[in-house]
Amino acid sequence: MRLGFEKCKKRSLKPRYGYKAAFGGLDALLINAGMGGFYPIEAACEADFDQMMAVNLKGPFFLIRALLPFFPNPSSTLLNTSINIHIGMQNSSVYAASKAALLSMTKTLSGELIGRGIRVNAISPGPVDTPLFGKLGFTTEQLQALSTHVLSQIAVARWGNPIEIAKAAVYFASDESTYTVGSELFIDGGMSNLSLLKNPKDLGDHRENTDR
Repeated sequence: MRLGFEKCKKRSLKPRYGYKAAFGGLDALLINAGMGGFYPIEAACEADFDQMMAVNLKGPFFLIRALLPFFPNPSSTLLNTSINIHIGMQNSSVYAASKAALLSMTKTLSGELIGRGIRVNAISPGPVDTPLFGKLGFTTEQLQALSTHVLSQIAVARWGNPIEIAKAAVYFASDESTYTVGSELFIDGGMSNLSLLKNPKDLGDHRENTDR
């Protein structure tokens, strides 16, 4: 492992393209690029797994590494994870694993980079109205069924809007969040934290009878 580290260390991290000279540094970075894929474990292949990890985890890691010379002190980095990390949704094992690793990286890099003045945080969105779902290969009927199911799990009874995610990103990039480090913000309309039992009467009354 020592030999591998020494070999890696020889790679140049010098700023390129004149960016630093022109702009003075990179005050905030939002890593939003990613991919999704939802299928049962028996339908997953090694190529799917490797691609998901490469895009959702390896890419962000080495992008941050490449940009280290550009970050001034102080600065902010924000990673876009997902509530799928926490809810155990069926058919999302590979996707959720890639995002869980990204969240773990948020915390470890927070400790590693805070000495340079770089704060690292994460946002975990719920279902957001973006073109992603139209690219997953579902039929119109499947998309409608998925949308109905998802809406039944969201407390505010609607999909999120991209601008709501953007506003949170602006907060993390600004001086308003200088005391926020290694944190995760849920932006999911209550989906991951609230149990939506439509009719509580269905549970019946199972309170202990305390009348004596």
